[in-house]
Amino acid sequence: MQAFVLTRYQQPLELRDVPEHVVGPGDVLVRVEAAGLNQLDEKIRLGEFKAILPYDLPQVLGHDVAGTVVSVGDHVRAFRPGDRVYGRPRKDQVGTFAERVAVAEQDLAPIPAGLSTVEAGSLPLVALTAWQALVERGDVRPGHQVLVHAGAGGVGSIAIQLAKHLGATVATTASAANADFVRSLGADVVIDYRNEDFEALLDGYDLVLDSLGGDNLAKSLRVLRPGGRAIGIAGPPDPAFARGAGLNPLVRLAVAGLSRKVRSQAAALEVGYEFLFMHESGAQLRELSVLVEAGAVRPVVGRTVSFAETADALSAMASSGVRGKTVVVF
Repeated sequence: MQAFVLTRYQQPLELRDVPEHVVGPGDVLVRVEAAGLNQLDEKIRLGEFKAILPYDLPQVLGHDVAGTVVSVGDHVRAFRPGDRVYGRPRKDQVGTFAERVAVAEQDLAPIPAGLSTVEAGSLPLVALTAWQALVERGDVRPGHQVLVHAGAGGVGSIAIQLAKHLGATVATTASAANADFVRSLGADVVIDYRNEDFEALLDGYDLVLDSLGGDNLAKSLRVLRPGGRAIGIAGPPDPAFARGAGLNPLVRLAVAGLSRKVRSQAAALEVGYEFLFMHESGAQLRELSVLVEAGAVRPVVGRTVSFAETADALSAMASSGVRGKTVVVF
């Protein structure tokens, strides 16, 4: 089986022959037909998450999958060969930049009716991130004000739609060239991040979904109302994440240090900060599928590339300027 493998941090992926996946009793073997590219894959390649995601290299990357079921384990009841499925594999099954991948049954869902395999392959990681930030953690409700940064990106383009569906007033940051695009997704307020300062224009927000970190996160805290929350997906990780991930005490201490400054800033402003590292969930994907089939959320595929182009496309993500997601097509 061919797969794109990370052999060393900060090195390009290598196309190699790798052993076939072992299909456990609760696993589904999927023939990969589409796999979304994510910033997470690039951050892992660059070694940015090696302290909290200690993979033993070499490692096949890829966190989104859409395709057809080839076979199922003895305990699998929800799927059978020939079914069209999509999902985000759990940490020890990551590796969708490959011809086939074994995924736990509970991490998969049927592809929504009317959706192409490419569209489905763009959704799992970004859709789950948006759901977990806005629904699972944010409890966004009608009347809330939500700021979504980088609204034209993979996470942002789904989060805008989901926040609008939940009844929120949605602000977003985007380039002037993408202003009409993010408005078409449901954004009520669009801030040109190149020429405008969102901190000067917004105030009293209930929730910020921050995908940029750094100074952008610090400024985001200041547009929240007292009791509001900023949820960061670019870091820094916080102690709650470290505990939940089962990291060893030394790493937990280091993680606490990384986020001490932003947590202190949040406390002084009487707001909250949480780091979100999304988790796999076939059940949540099924709920998202209902919204997709109803037209409340639509996938945004800005570019497709061939399997052979995976490594180059991943390296070019930061400068690609693609709306929504880039998807590898097999």
